[in-house]
Amino acid sequence: MKKLYLLLCSLALVGCSITPPELGISGESLKDCPATPNCISSINNGSGDMAPIIFNGSKANAKEKLLSIIRSLPRTTVVEKRDNYLRVEFRSQLFGFVDDVEFLLSQTQSNKTKIDFRSASRLGLSDLGVNKARMKKVTALFAK
Repeated sequence: MKKLYLLLCSLALVGCSITPPELGISGESLKDCPATPNCISSINNGSGDMAPIIFNGSKANAKEKLLSIIRSLPRTTVVEKRDNYLRVEFRSQLFGFVDDVEFLLSQTQSNKTKIDFRSASRLGLSDLGVNKARMKKVTALFAK
């Protein structure tokens, strides 16, 4: 039992301390998800990924609404904020594992704002659907 406890504590510390993988913008897009099931993206519209969020309004208003939604969710930290890009860390409740979530805002030709996103776990191969559920929640809150 003591060994199991030590193993769980070690995993928790590792999950909290790993530096994020290479993130950010590649060209005019977010970077692709790895070939593991612990990442969801609006960029790779295949293999179960989601559509981007479309907002009827300016990029500035979309970003303000997005920040408000993010700040209303538990265990979140806005790590990087630029004109068209946000990077947010979400921590799991039990062990504090970090998921990196990125948002890229762009204006469409019809004066709407498209918000692409990428949500990925830093550790492990599977996230048990946590990233997809989170992005469905953000998308639903954005639609309100």
